[in-house]
Amino acid sequence: MPTDTMRAVRLHEHGGPGVLRYDEVPIPEPGPGEVLVRVHAVGVNPPDWYLRDGLTSMPGEWKSRVNLPVIPGTDVSGVVEAVGTDVDGLAVDDEVFGLLRFPSFDGGAYAEYVAAPASDLARKPAGIDHVHAAGAPMAGLTAWQFLIEVGHDHPSPFQETRHRPTALDADTTVLVNGAAGGVGHFAVQIAKWRGTRVIAVASGAHESFLSELGADQFIDYTRHRPEELVHDVDLVLDTVGGPDSKRFLRTLKRGGAQFPVFPSDFDEEETAKLGVTVSSAQVRSNGAQLAELGRLLDSGTVRVAVDSTFPLTDARAAHERAARGHIRGKIVLTVA
Repeated sequence: MPTDTMRAVRLHEHGGPGVLRYDEVPIPEPGPGEVLVRVHAVGVNPPDWYLRDGLTSMPGEWKSRVNLPVIPGTDVSGVVEAVGTDVDGLAVDDEVFGLLRFPSFDGGAYAEYVAAPASDLARKPAGIDHVHAAGAPMAGLTAWQFLIEVGHDHPSPFQETRHRPTALDADTTVLVNGAAGGVGHFAVQIAKWRGTRVIAVASGAHESFLSELGADQFIDYTRHRPEELVHDVDLVLDTVGGPDSKRFLRTLKRGGAQFPVFPSDFDEEETAKLGVTVSSAQVRSNGAQLAELGRLLDSGTVRVAVDSTFPLTDARAAHERAARGHIRGKIVLTVA
């Protein structure tokens, strides 16, 4: 076992990247159903900077509120250091990766050690390193739960009806907006794995990257308006969101669907007139689904693109990189 303290990044106040502090704190004790993970790498995700900026509760999770100081982060890859009671299937020295306790801000991943629910973890694919594994959980599971299987019965905080993925096959065309980003680049690959025709929308700098991932058609949104070029699409997965999201409704065929990862306002009369549906979901931790994704990662069917890496000691620089935008794949923190 390690000594009783570790280093971790904590928020003592909300604000810009400069509020991230590198502290010495006690190593957590794994409770029932948990394992202690020696962290090797941490994925950086939008909820990390939402928390830093001042968001203290997740949509639909009103009972879970943040008390400062708090260790941010949810995506980890590392090695099991100790095993709590009521844990089956994991042992000391197992390499694991996972999305921890999401949706909540209780992940505590920006640290040298983290107590992780065993059910949130899967074995790290042997064919990829910890940096790439840490980039997969939240973004990969978001794409999976939007496109393949929700995997839970929790009500959505964004809509009354349960999200239902669209059947994907060789007769399906999927448009992915924001295709070069974290969720987007997984969505492109997962859709191709299911045999669909994929249209990728991103800036021109990402054209060759997305072609390598299997995109059948590329649209540079800085030069063309996708809704003027594309029609009769079965599904739009919009990973960007915002008020412009509604323009993609015009690319859909009747009976098609649009899945906004970041929900925004849609006019019900407009969607009814077009004969399309809009549906969103909230990603949740799921070790079993992550194991399925892990098999695709291990075989090379799906790969994790890493935009950049920063040491845990420089989490501030990682958040500054995120704020500049135009991210290709994932930003990852490495732990010495």
